[in-house]
Amino acid sequence: MTLMRKPIPVAEAVQRVMQFPRLKEAEAVKLEESTGRVLAQDIYTTHPVPWFTRSPYDGYAICAASTEQAGEGSPVWLQVLGTVAAGDVWRGCVERGQAVKIMTGGAMPDGADAVIMRELTREEERDGALYVQIKRKVKTGENISRIGEDMEEGELLLRQGTMINAGTVAQLATFGYAEVPVFRKPVVAVIATGSELLDPSEPLAPGKIRNSNGYMLLSQVLRSGAEPLYIGKVQDTLGETLAAVKKALEQADLVLTTGGVSVGDFDYIPAVYQELGAQPLFNKIGMRPGSVTSAAERNGKLLFGLSGNPSACYVGFELFARPVIRAMMGMKRPYSQRVQAELQEDFTKPNPFDRFVRGKLSFSGGRLYAAPSGKDKSNIVSSLAEANCLIVLPGGTRGWEAGSMVDVLLLDDQEGTGQWR
Repeated sequence: MTLMRKPIPVAEAVQRVMQFPRLKEAEAVKLEESTGRVLAQDIYTTHPVPWFTRSPYDGYAICAASTEQAGEGSPVWLQVLGTVAAGDVWRGCVERGQAVKIMTGGAMPDGADAVIMRELTREEERDGALYVQIKRKVKTGENISRIGEDMEEGELLLRQGTMINAGTVAQLATFGYAEVPVFRKPVVAVIATGSELLDPSEPLAPGKIRNSNGYMLLSQVLRSGAEPLYIGKVQDTLGETLAAVKKALEQADLVLTTGGVSVGDFDYIPAVYQELGAQPLFNKIGMRPGSVTSAAERNGKLLFGLSGNPSACYVGFELFARPVIRAMMGMKRPYSQRVQAELQEDFTKPNPFDRFVRGKLSFSGGRLYAAPSGKDKSNIVSSLAEANCLIVLPGGTRGWEAGSMVDVLLLDDQEGTGQWR
């Protein structure tokens, strides 16, 4: 049976697969294990920050009234009663004419209503007592962090769907969240098809190549935030490919295959979809590279058939599988962010399809620039190592010249956006 292939636009392909994300099962994890996970519920502050009045600097806690007459030519001297470090509390009361040395983060002593920074003072010992010299008037409330200055109790801290990073871990720790409610990671199975494939540890042999796509996809799955499951590489037979995909469907929430999606005698992925009773969503996309990228749905689970060419496989994952995975994780901004950048090389060849060039984004002189990260062919591996973006060159044009402003999809961005375009 001849497989009929009619290309659909990239945006339509994205829309078709994004109808199916689900999962979103919640679980609790330890705070130290939460980085890269997605919050399963809104998080609120449990107390004000700061929750006590404290000093933001190393200096002296004083009564501002003690400095009313202070000036460059008429310094005042205050007796230093002692020192309060961060984590300590001064048990006395500071009065006019007195000071307490205080460290950054130290709790303000009773009676003190201002802090003068240490570098604006000079210490001197007199008759066995320590004094501090002040040459300027200090205002009441100066250099004091007051209760709730940063956040009040009961404020919305983090929204459901937020991906946890180092900054959000700091916030969660501040408010005592030793365990964090997160969405479960989807398990994503990876299968590399092809009788020509060798493991990285195997020596090269005539007609053989090493399996780069399988390991590349495992890395891309990790970067997306999901849990990779490597089913392995399979020979180009219908039976072996079908068995591997069945195993993947039993163990994973989403299945990725690489290779076997074209129209050659040994391309069995379309036949596997048919044997499984999977509903095809598309089998050709108006794009370069990766036009043969395919997708199907079976009992609510998605199967992606990615190209066997490394760059085409890479691009297909980023455009279609990544947003699905991130939506399954509960992210409300699952798509890669787009920015505008100035193209640094000519692409003069007309192309009826949208082109996604592996690129390197740089910043100079207040502008963003995008250049290819290597050779622009679908079978190329070398252009992937330094790629931090995909340069989007819409089809139907007569080519693109250096200096043109183009859209660029960010590959390492974790914030994302809520819309494809």
